[in-house]
This record gives sequence, structure tokens and C-alpha cells, in this order.
Amino acid sequence: MMFFETIYANLGDWGPRMLAGLRLTLGLTAASFCLAFVLALGLEYLRSRRMAVLSLLARSYVAIARGVPILVILYLVYFALPGAGITLPAEVAATLGLAFVYAAYLSEVFRAGLAAIAPGQREAGIACGLTPFQVFRLILLPQALRHTVAPLLINLVSLLKDSSIAALIAVPELTLASREIMSESFLPLHVFVLTAGLYFCLAWPASLLAGHIERRLRFPVSKRLSAATSDPVTTAATTC
Repeated sequence: MMFFETIYANLGDWGPRMLAGLRLTLGLTAASFCLAFVLALGLEYLRSRRMAVLSLLARSYVAIARGVPILVILYLVYFALPGAGITLPAEVAATLGLAFVYAAYLSEVFRAGLAAIAPGQREAGIACGLTPFQVFRLILLPQALRHTVAPLLINLVSLLKDSSIAALIAVPELTLASREIMSESFLPLHVFVLTAGLYFCLAWPASLLAGHIERRLRFPVSKRLSAATSDPVTTAATTC
């Protein structure tokens, strides 16, 4: 009981500082995810083209981004780029580094979504006179997004948790704010239990939402067949 009483007694001092870090965490997560989403679409479009060079470049990007730890990527962006004359603020470097890595993961999600679409739809679009980009944008991508909503939300939750690594390059997000409070109060367990609670309150509802969406978008074959047999138009067509 004394444990939670100590947290409650210090909440007036810790709360505003943690909430400020939490706001930056949410902003960092949103910016990184949006950028990763756009990069992933570009990567998947290049991989879907029948040009060996572009496909190889996209596949190499995905392999490198997935094979290198996120912390190493952040260090390269924040500490190595100044050697080339490019100095970025810590928040920008963290956004670019996280987006670079998660673009590879989201690209794999889109690849799985596109694989669920019948191959004939691509050929049909080309036969109708559409360009490969128009086929990708107008025919394939809308269908792939329907299959990938739940995995995208799961990756968003993972990105939210991985954003804590940005504390190691001095981004004043939630984890760094908690470390500063811990160094002042000498109550590491109390501080990080509260920090874990804040992360959990954000990640758990998003995980539940992802599961709910996945269940809503799942159409078993038995349901499709029962719906088809209950449709008088379909029944008449099959009996003719």
C-alpha cells in the first residue's frame, strides 16, 4: 500500500512532466508511422514492378532495414550523418530512423495483402488500358488495405513501444522524462511502474481494436456460401 501512496504523493510533480513526454511520444509515433506508411507503399510498388533493378533495390532495402537493430539505425542517423555535413535535431533523426525501419515491416504487410488478391485483377486492369501505377493505386491498393488494417494497427502499437529507444539520442519523450524523474527522486521502481502503466493504457486498447477489426473483416467460406444461397438472385442464377 505504501508503494502506491508514494506514487500518489509525487503525482503532482511527476504527472505534468510525464504527460509532456507522452505528448512527444504520441507525436513521434504518429509522424514516424505516417512516413513509414508512405515509404512502404513506394517500396511495395517497386517490388511489384517487373523491373529487376527496381525490385532488387526495394528488396535490398527491406532486408537491410529488417536486419539492422533500430538503435543502430538511430545512431547512424543522429551521430553519423553530421560527419557528412548533415545535422538533424534529435526529434527529426528519431522520426526518420523509426520510419526507415518500420517502412520495411509495413512493406511486408502490404505484400501479404496484395498476395491475397486474385492475380487476374492485375492483368484485367492492364487489359483495360490502365498503367501499372493506376492498377496499383485504383485496383490493388484499396483491396490490400482492407486485408491489412489489423496488421497495420499491430505495427502501430509496436512502433509506439519502440519509440522509447529515442530516449537514447536525447529525445525528451516519455521514457527520457521518466529517467530524469528517477535520477532526481531515486525511486526507479515507482517511476517506471507508472511509466509502464501509461504505455499499457495506450497499447492495450489499440491491440483490442486491432483484434476487433480483424474479426469483423474475416469472412469464412461457410458464411459466404450461406449468404449466397440465401440470395434469391444468386439461387436463381445457379439453378438455371
